[in-house]
Amino acid sequence: MTDDYGEGNLITQTEAFLNDVFSDWADAIKALETCQQVLPYAQDLHVVSRCIDSLAMKACADPNLFNWPASECNNTQKISIWNGISTATKPKSTGDDWWFGDVSSLSFPLYKLFIFALESRSMKPEKIAASLMCYANRYIPLMNRQSSFSSGTNYANPGASISSLSEAEQRALLEEIVDLLPNKREVTSTHLLLKLLRAAMVLHASPSCKENLEKRVGAQLDQASLVDLLIPNMGYIDTLYDIDCVQRILDHFMSVNLHSSHCIIEEGQPLSGSGSLTPMTMVATLMDGYLAEVAPDVNLKPLKFETLASVIPDYARPNDDGIYHAIDIYLKAHPWMTDCEKEQLCRLMDCQKLSLDASSHAAQNERLPLRVIVQVLFFEQLRLRTSISSWFFVDNVESSRNPSGNLGLPKIDGSRQMVPVQDRVKGDGGMKERVSELEKEYFSMKEALQKIVMTKKSWKTFAKRLVSKQKSQLCNPKESKRCSLKEQAFSGNGKQNHNNAEVVH
Repeated sequence: MTDDYGEGNLITQTEAFLNDVFSDWADAIKALETCQQVLPYAQDLHVVSRCIDSLAMKACADPNLFNWPASECNNTQKISIWNGISTATKPKSTGDDWWFGDVSSLSFPLYKLFIFALESRSMKPEKIAASLMCYANRYIPLMNRQSSFSSGTNYANPGASISSLSEAEQRALLEEIVDLLPNKREVTSTHLLLKLLRAAMVLHASPSCKENLEKRVGAQLDQASLVDLLIPNMGYIDTLYDIDCVQRILDHFMSVNLHSSHCIIEEGQPLSGSGSLTPMTMVATLMDGYLAEVAPDVNLKPLKFETLASVIPDYARPNDDGIYHAIDIYLKAHPWMTDCEKEQLCRLMDCQKLSLDASSHAAQNERLPLRVIVQVLFFEQLRLRTSISSWFFVDNVESSRNPSGNLGLPKIDGSRQMVPVQDRVKGDGGMKERVSELEKEYFSMKEALQKIVMTKKSWKTFAKRLVSKQKSQLCNPKESKRCSLKEQAFSGNGKQNHNNAEVVH
């Protein structure tokens, strides 16, 4: 079979044929698929390794620079170049993912060898992760299914999966794919990682696999969406969503990002003062929204709600409107809570960081404890006084700068334009109107507080005090009248005795 017995013998012809096969993308894919039936013999003859190396070289190269085909392109034709080299058709439009679908048809052992070959050729981790997700979508149907509690149905993308694997085979495949994912942040999107995590929970994957996915999600939690975090509960806990899983993800995010956030605060830089929000602020907003979504669950214990909400530090929230909204929903869904439990829950928010609309709503919210409402009204009054004093301070400063009574306003050229006294009086009138409006709002909140106080007090105690007060008022005039009559009688008797004494004398 060698050339020792004749020129152009079988081995030479086989090598020439294999070189033609390896030079073409589609032929190399077909050769690998054929090798699956006789895999041990193909590996011993190094046919598998040569096919994989050829495919990896073409996948790492730019398809626009070479005439390597993709199998999904139709209307192909052969092109002969001047030196006689024959190539197949170049795809109509190729991108970085042109080879994903072709290699997904390989069995997982061969596909795994292909991924190792790509890593050895220093392919970008983003492309490797995208290829792995494409392979998972093809053989794990749960990756293309989303459950909806509102409608009680599961939505799947038809035609996205052609899996005929059993549940145990899908579980093993998912664990292998998770191990092959590049261990680098932001290589795989948080959306896809959460889809893998949800599928791992349904397929009862190993704890190490789920822990690996939870840490990956926690490292880039600021890129997650609220819908992806609503993972249905697959355990024996009564809650609708898997809150423990989100708790572990959040704890991992805090362990990674808490030190950097503290450094920003110590340097004196505002957490959200720049044009873009920091990861800590984005996660705080995300968790407030998540708490508002899970709050209507009647089986959600107050301790679990508090534990999840208290992980976010106070400085991460620009305002506490989001956490107040979540607390209000939770109190509405759990009306049997005691006042002590409500006060403990309300400690999660800072009344000073509520916006004007949230403060107005909280001052009239009958579900809140009385102490919290008093705090809201107190800080509203303090805010009102601060704003009024600042206005008067600015007014006094401008008056001291302009003794003539005219208000100096800057012009475009840098000089100051003097405003007449009449215009200034109009401005003062507008400020007084604003002050009067704020005073009206304060008195309305104060009246609402008084109504709540009346409803909170015991009518029985109030009635007893009222009756005792009325009795004291009724008894005091009679005693004073009796005392006055006695004094008049005594004085009259004294005068009469004195007159009698004078007559005797």
